[in-house]
Amino acid sequence: MSCGRHSEIGRRRSVSDSPLPPARVLVAKSSLDGHWRGVAVVSRALREAGFEVILGGMLRPSEIASVAAAEDVDLVGINVGGRVEVVERALDEMESAGVGDVPVFVGGTVPPQAIPRLAERGVKVFPPGSSLGSIVETARLLTGRSGASEGTPTAGS
Repeated sequence: MSCGRHSEIGRRRSVSDSPLPPARVLVAKSSLDGHWRGVAVVSRALREAGFEVILGGMLRPSEIASVAAAEDVDLVGINVGGRVEVVERALDEMESAGVGDVPVFVGGTVPPQAIPRLAERGVKVFPPGSSLGSIVETARLLTGRSGASEGTPTAGS
């Protein structure tokens, strides 16, 4: 079962020649470690690059899937906090909720041995130190908004 515009092949398409509306990105945190700086910095970079950011806060895997479906997002970003199994459960829950086709990126502390496991499931991984420009460009590519906005933030932004 698919939800909303994600049931269409090729994702959201414009009816007229007008540009696509901003891509919607859910940004969530998966653990109770209390480190919010990365979530805030990435959210701001995405907003400045023209994305509509839905800041989900601290969410369980089922809540990530529910919010992704309810908000009809184009992309989900999750702060891992070392808890890769939470991301894997979120992917399963998203599939069950009909939004398994929504791309996912993760950031934060990701155990090196988990990166290939996540990559096999299509998840883009940004460990600590990743540049904001790289995250924004990946978000553009994953949502089909490549080069749509000016002013891509860089690592020092």
